Amino acid sequence: MPQSDGGYVSLGGGPNSIYNSTTEPHSGSKSVMETVKRVIGTAIGAQDKHGLLDRESAGGPQPYIVSARDRDKTGKAANARMPSAPAHTAEEARLLGAMPVDPMDDIELRSVQLQYPNQRGSIVGSCDLRRVPTDKGDILVAVQGDTTKPAIVTYHDLGLNYASSFAGFFNFPTMRALLDNFCVYHVNAPGQEEGAPTFPEDYVYPTFDELGAQLLFVMTHFNLKSIIGLGVGAGANILARFALANPDKVGALCLINCSSTAAGWIEWGYQLLNTRNLRTKGMTQGVLDYLMWHHFGRNPEERNLDLVQLYKSNFERSINPVNLAMLIDAYIKRTDLNIARTPSGSPQTAAPSLKMPVLNITGALSPHIDDTVTFNGRLIPEKTNWMKISDCGLVLEEQPGKLAEAFRLFLQGEGYAFGALQKIGRLSRQGTVESLSQ
Repeated sequence: MPQSDGGYVSLGGGPNSIYNSTTEPHSGSKSVMETVKRVIGTAIGAQDKHGLLDRESAGGPQPYIVSARDRDKTGKAANARMPSAPAHTAEEARLLGAMPVDPMDDIELRSVQLQYPNQRGSIVGSCDLRRVPTDKGDILVAVQGDTTKPAIVTYHDLGLNYASSFAGFFNFPTMRALLDNFCVYHVNAPGQEEGAPTFPEDYVYPTFDELGAQLLFVMTHFNLKSIIGLGVGAGANILARFALANPDKVGALCLINCSSTAAGWIEWGYQLLNTRNLRTKGMTQGVLDYLMWHHFGRNPEERNLDLVQLYKSNFERSINPVNLAMLIDAYIKRTDLNIARTPSGSPQTAAPSLKMPVLNITGALSPHIDDTVTFNGRLIPEKTNWMKISDCGLVLEEQPGKLAEAFRLFLQGEGYAFGALQKIGRLSRQGTVESLSQ
């Protein structure tokens, strides 16, 4: 069939002519001007299908030259069409809402068990604060748990109090479950609680033997017959002194970083400088560095930066520096415990030893390892367990799980709440905490 003006015809005339790739516009009887326009439009239309504007006549009408490729079969210019929507991937289609997304099926949760997060938290809200009168003034005791249950008495270290020293440990899931079977009495050294008023200059701070004797007033106040001691650092030394003086009132001891000797010359010199700065300048950087070393050992920032910052903030804001200076002064003036190991079968010597079971614990990165080794050598082997926990300096905070498991097994071995402690052990291994049956 003859092609309309502007169309294309094959150069060949054979039966396969429609497959020839070379085509030319059909020649017709047109004017020279129209032919030139068509040729120019064809050449430019290969690069721009939308046409070429004739800009020569700026004031008059501007002709639009349409390429032959832009004509339909009738030879007329094809109507302009809106571009089609771009193809989207499945992910883009979901994001753009171009295609429906199947609604999420309902999910049924089964066998959900309550589990406490392993976070430090605080124990202030769960404690009942009591002021206990003693012969050296009142002391603060925080009671946590049911007072009808067996008693655990805790004592903190230098620069800390019951809330800052034992919060991480007693918020650990295993120890939370332990509170269902024990009552914890957190004893604070005089003037070490948060917001404590400053002691007057003429106040005579109790010695460590007198601090240990204050525990008798605590036991009398709460009508306690026997206790389990849990002490750290200076608090461990105080509990050891109380146990030596009152062996019938202490069923077992768990002592962390306990020193049984008097202060050496290096310790005495450092601490003397610290007490002077605390009294005159407050919490200086030198005192802060020494307290961090005392609790964590060297380079604690490499292990737990957040915990280090928490303790630094506590030393700077929560502790009265003058009262802390008095406690440190009493610590460096401590006397030797004067205990010695008595070999079995040998006659009893003048220097006694602790008669109750003792769990002697330290951290592998603690600066007090040698003190605990010396202390362990002065205890009865049959009643003593020495334990060094890896990857920590401050055991209570850096390895609460290992310490809680050791403490649980220690109490279980001494016959305390055997059935309940076994159940606590199963819960700690499973990582869940449930209410224990009474």
